[in-house]
Amino acid sequence: MPTSSSQHEFGGKPLLGWREWVQLPELDLSFLESKIDTGARSSSLDADPIEEFRRHKQRWIRFLVFSGTDLSMMGQKVEARLVGFRDVRSSTGHLTHRPVIQTLVQIGSEQWPIELTLSNRRQMGFRLLLGRSAIENRFHIDASRSFLAGLRSDIHRLS
Repeated sequence: MPTSSSQHEFGGKPLLGWREWVQLPELDLSFLESKIDTGARSSSLDADPIEEFRRHKQRWIRFLVFSGTDLSMMGQKVEARLVGFRDVRSSTGHLTHRPVIQTLVQIGSEQWPIELTLSNRRQMGFRLLLGRSAIENRFHIDASRSFLAGLRSDIHRLS
């Protein structure tokens, strides 16, 4: 049973599976089961509804995140500074104009800043998708395996 990404390395880099437990500590979001998607350039977080507002003359965004599969539960309210907007084309060719935030991401013991687009991902299998721009040059991916950075219970003990 894997306990840390450092136990699984390839070419000197930690090895990740196609899905991993991910934390977004600045947003106070822990243990999001996330899809690691090297076919997607951008990363995306399930957020709905999304509301833009101003704080100290800066553009901010407020949204709800449902980290579990039970949508009847209360969503967690999150606020973050708005970086801008980005056009994102889905795998089906549909173009959307999405808000972008920057935050820290943590997988296992590794932590670094990434940009996240926000969109309603309720119909998708994962609340968080990490695209190649978030993981490039940091990890190698084994698409046949899952949770190589550690199981949720292992990561909780390490925190």
